[in-house]
Amino acid sequence: MAGRLRVTTVDAGPFSMPKSGLMYGSAGMVTVPSTVAVMEHATHGLVLFDTGINHRVADPEAAEAHWGPGLRAAYGAEGFTRAHAVDAQLERLGYRLGDVRYVVYSHLHLDHAGGMTYFPHAVHVVQHEELRHAWWPDRWTARGYAFNDYAGSRDYEFLELRGDTDLFQDGTLTVLHTAGHTPGHQGVVLDLENYGRIGLMGDAAHLQEGLDRNVPMPSDWNIEEKMLSHGRLRALSRAGIPVFLSHDPGHFASLPHDGEFWD
Repeated sequence: MAGRLRVTTVDAGPFSMPKSGLMYGSAGMVTVPSTVAVMEHATHGLVLFDTGINHRVADPEAAEAHWGPGLRAAYGAEGFTRAHAVDAQLERLGYRLGDVRYVVYSHLHLDHAGGMTYFPHAVHVVQHEELRHAWWPDRWTARGYAFNDYAGSRDYEFLELRGDTDLFQDGTLTVLHTAGHTPGHQGVVLDLENYGRIGLMGDAAHLQEGLDRNVPMPSDWNIEEKMLSHGRLRALSRAGIPVFLSHDPGHFASLPHDGEFWD
């Protein structure tokens, strides 16, 4: 492995949905990915950023039990297949599930934490506020969380953060707290020796167009916090750090994916 860290990505949950669900005032339909980053760290092993949608959602009947009635159609997840789930994707790339040492979550919504229970022996890195909110969400934000994604995780090893953290204390992976979409949303900045620094920012914004126009999405938890996090993303861009959003189709297309790596 060249360098201290290298990264590839997979789409672990395509959605086809009204664009207005991702950005106020939009029209038409859009198909978006759910980006999961797969990282190999020279010292700390295999690290994931997010885990996509749970494999049960690929089956309409099982999805009703796992997500709740009607949510598979409401989220436009009919195109999600068993092969999209992150456990299948990792095996396709030649990894074993037990190879995953750390899972860093942008947040715990059903398209980001669906694979949590595939990795019972990993360290799960999440903001304290997000973990608490996922277990006891506010009523108006509850639909974004699928309790069954993490119902069996109470005994897992959670690394609960408050704010920004250099995860491995070597500069390779820095967690940035970017609240707004949820209380404990976070992104990561990777320092790749050959490529340079990049920001994987989850749902701190949903589409580049929304970030450019400073437009939130309907299901954001706190609009004021979301706009402040938009400012953090723009600060990264001004510093020469490209920002990639989990659901922007153009961003996913420009990232290395399916076993092609940046290092």
